[in-house]
Amino acid sequence: MVERQDEGAERLAGYREAIDQGRTALGIELGSTRIKACLVGPGGEPLAGGSHDWENQLVDGVWTYSLEAVWAGLRDAVAELLGDVERQYGVRPTTIGAIGVSAMMHGYLAFDEADELLVPFRTWRNTTTERASAELSPLFGHNIPLRWSVAHLYQAILDEEAHVPSVRHVTTLAGYVHWRLTGRQVLGVGDASGMFPIDVATGGYDRRMLAQFDEVASGHGFGRSIADLLPGVLPAGADAGALTAEGAALLDPTGTLQAGIPLCPPEGDAGTGMVATNSVAPRTGNVSAGTSIFAMVVLERPLERVHHELDLVTTPSGDLVAMVHCNNGASELGAWAEVFGQFASALGQPAEPGAVFEAFLRSALDGDADGGGLLAYNYLSGEPITGLEAGRPLFTRTPDSRLTLATFARTQVYSAFGTLALGMRVLAQEQVGLDAMFAHGGMFKTAGVAQRLLAAALGAPVAVGTTAGEGGAWGIAVLAAYRASAAGGATPAQDLGTYLGTEIFADAALDVVEPDADDLAGFTAFLERYSAGLAIERAAVAELRTRDTTQESDR
Repeated sequence: MVERQDEGAERLAGYREAIDQGRTALGIELGSTRIKACLVGPGGEPLAGGSHDWENQLVDGVWTYSLEAVWAGLRDAVAELLGDVERQYGVRPTTIGAIGVSAMMHGYLAFDEADELLVPFRTWRNTTTERASAELSPLFGHNIPLRWSVAHLYQAILDEEAHVPSVRHVTTLAGYVHWRLTGRQVLGVGDASGMFPIDVATGGYDRRMLAQFDEVASGHGFGRSIADLLPGVLPAGADAGALTAEGAALLDPTGTLQAGIPLCPPEGDAGTGMVATNSVAPRTGNVSAGTSIFAMVVLERPLERVHHELDLVTTPSGDLVAMVHCNNGASELGAWAEVFGQFASALGQPAEPGAVFEAFLRSALDGDADGGGLLAYNYLSGEPITGLEAGRPLFTRTPDSRLTLATFARTQVYSAFGTLALGMRVLAQEQVGLDAMFAHGGMFKTAGVAQRLLAAALGAPVAVGTTAGEGGAWGIAVLAAYRASAAGGATPAQDLGTYLGTEIFADAALDVVEPDADDLAGFTAFLERYSAGLAIERAAVAELRTRDTTQESDR
């Protein structure tokens, strides 16, 4: 016991020294429902954290977050992290080895020549860009999903929106925050690849497609070159600037954090998910589950055909990735858990939300393997993969189905994976090689449940590591640490994959679950029912109106 206490004290002293000397990295991620800050030590070990809950708003039919909410949330998360450091280690850091910013990919933040926001931030969740996507995809010979930044810009041009002539630069949420912190308008290549297609041979935007966009946009009276509007593109480890005095004040009004801290290239949540699961090499992939759910598979070769179900993006190092992105993830599962929590409170047995969610999730393991004839759709918003322009969360069943808590829970988990499974089957048809699929996100904190059912949905082994619940804030902190590993401001000596394998994941423990035969057969039966029942979801979208936008924006 004494030896164990001595080891603990020695480890604590080592962390305190690393914090005091600035041998740490700070990652900040702006997710759909939470802004998280994570401080890591020299080996990527999480040392402290902070968070801030926030929600998107539906304003005039547009899913958005205000810029005021962005900065209020960032300050709150950083303040909580600094307080956590002080409580645990008795020191308050004034400097950090490097900082990284990550956020939801895609969307549309457009600014004028005075750097003023022209229209409210349009997030990835908006699906109003169908005409733009339908025109650009065949023009480029490259799938341009509805949520991509170039689709939003082109749709605004097609709609002759009043702000379009004033656009001088366009960026993502991570790019915006990084710009305000450093003064540099750049993006990590992974995040940039969700704005406009990347040429993996050059590591920059595809020049042929840039020229094609300019030509077609000019036909609609748009006189600027899109290359002049987009952020610069940087690979992982590159010099992306340093925290300015103004940026330090935005993050930490108390003045604890000092200017001059280097920043790594800002990245999207897809890139940080790849880093957090050590899946940046060809034939590796990962699934990230949150408000949305998506799978990333690093390709050995380009795909044979263009598929509307698949995005082609890149790793933070610029390697080609096939992305199956579903707008709807675990939110509906969480909503039902909240209902059961309210029921427990009504019985006089209140429980913590996390405990309720875990109990609900665990009960899914006892449900019928095929969902017992139950059917659910988790569509809070539109879902392009299945052709839904809007969403209506839906639960239905036949009179002879088995309605139990366990089977209901399993159906809700299956629903969270349903659209993803449809997209992954397209990859299988392309004969894409995959050696390992890693999973991360809050669903996977409860050991052995979502992981097991995801293995059935994918028909492949699923690995979960000890960092599965850390998510993107930890992933961007690791990218910041990778930037800090560069000597004298140059690029790091190791490539990103080698760095992750030797410095971060060398001793990482993985729990790998193979698909269970009964689960696999059960999910296959469920997916057939799910595919056939999409007509019900379409009818619900057509017939059930949402509340008016004023009510929606007050949520």
